[in-house]
Amino acid sequence: MVGSEGGAAAPAPRRVQGAGLNLAATEYGDASRPTVLLVHGFPDTSAVWGPLVRSLSPDFHVVTYDVRGAGQSDTPASRDGYALELLAADVAAVADTFSPSRPVHLVAHDWGSIQAWEAVTTVRLTGRFASYTSISGPPIDHAALWARAHRTRRWEDIRLALRQAIHSWYIAFFHLPVLPNLVARIAGNRGVWSRTLHRVENVPSDGDWPAPTLAADFSHGVELYRANIRERFRRPRPGHTDTPVQIVVAKRDRYVMPALLQGLEAWSPTVWKREVDAGHWVIRTHPTEIARWVREVIEFTEDGREVPELAASRVAG
Repeated sequence: MVGSEGGAAAPAPRRVQGAGLNLAATEYGDASRPTVLLVHGFPDTSAVWGPLVRSLSPDFHVVTYDVRGAGQSDTPASRDGYALELLAADVAAVADTFSPSRPVHLVAHDWGSIQAWEAVTTVRLTGRFASYTSISGPPIDHAALWARAHRTRRWEDIRLALRQAIHSWYIAFFHLPVLPNLVARIAGNRGVWSRTLHRVENVPSDGDWPAPTLAADFSHGVELYRANIRERFRRPRPGHTDTPVQIVVAKRDRYVMPALLQGLEAWSPTVWKREVDAGHWVIRTHPTEIARWVREVIEFTEDGREVPELAASRVAG
């Protein structure tokens, strides 16, 4: 299929049966080629992937979808409907729909990355993913274990823990009753959100992103935090996957410090780390770099081609 960037009308979303609700998904490119599944974060929709879709769809089968509670997908009836287990099941459902007989290359950002970590470390989904590129979103369990490991009297641990706590102030705010949903009405204004991101991170906008559903997406997405953070922080457990993992480290991320990503190499026997001088919305500010790195990992896992830059970015597990 050809998107609007090629002069034709953009493909219409398909309805995919997720874990108890319907998801709006769209595919681009030749379905006979390796499938790249893109999972967006909070408070975005699949529209955030526009630049990456344009870069990758000429060579790959690219699939995007609105996660539950966002965009054109269904909204869970209760907070329990945002549990990580269901989010991971949604990832698998979309993969099964668009690439039923071939593992997909998973690329995810922010909360999309958190739920993608849940998917790649779920035992029953072993072998479902050919590679995973994680951008600005570690597993909640890893974040909890990292926080515990830094509860010492060493000044460096105290400093890092305090810095990350300051960067994560919004998580505590999202657990407050009523107020976050009221703020969503203001933050959910497309013009305000777009101008803020441009001022803070020089993020360009376009006609499709931010989505018209931003206010509702923000309000619904708060439930992701409320449904998962406390439970996982109370009983964190390390995860493991045999899926090759590429971790993109945005050095100026205002929410996920690079230090918080340390130790993730223990989660997979094959891990690459790519650093980029960018903020949290690196997928919008540096789509060319992200697309190149995704392409290199796909070429390596599909046919063994490894460029020197990719080889140099590999870290020991």
